[in-house]
Amino acid sequence: MAEILERYKNLPYRVGVGIVVLNKENKIFVAKRIDNPKNFWQMPQGGVDEGEDFLSAAYRELEEETSIKKVELITEIDEITTYELPDYLLGKIWKGKFKGQKQKWFIMRYLGSDDEININTHKPEFLDWKWTDINSITQIVVKFKLDVYKTLQEKIKRIIN
Repeated sequence: MAEILERYKNLPYRVGVGIVVLNKENKIFVAKRIDNPKNFWQMPQGGVDEGEDFLSAAYRELEEETSIKKVELITEIDEITTYELPDYLLGKIWKGKFKGQKQKWFIMRYLGSDDEININTHKPEFLDWKWTDINSITQIVVKFKLDVYKTLQEKIKRIIN
């Protein structure tokens, strides 16, 4: 195991975005990933393409993963959040090119109706989706993203309260 960690410790972080989608009741959109059979949920997120700015990437990723288009930007979170992959995922995710992800997060208000949300997209990433309470997001996320979600939870609470 030590040799695997040594091999991956100098890898860069993938540059990504994340989107907190709030409905009119201030519930948060979360979805269950296809590639994780356990009961973990996450907010939409993904990589930034070359030449793409963060906000454009956020809108693109949101539509690609959920079909959501009708949103208004509430705010951009100032700081960049970072997570590292656990040892057992190093070399398996992102074709082994990255050790984790640095993300720029955005908070958006969903203006559409639930029947417009479709996770059965061209390249589906999710099995299921739901709206959840702000207090539950840190209880349902995979452990290696927990610190990111705790940070987001505090930022979201300041906005919706």
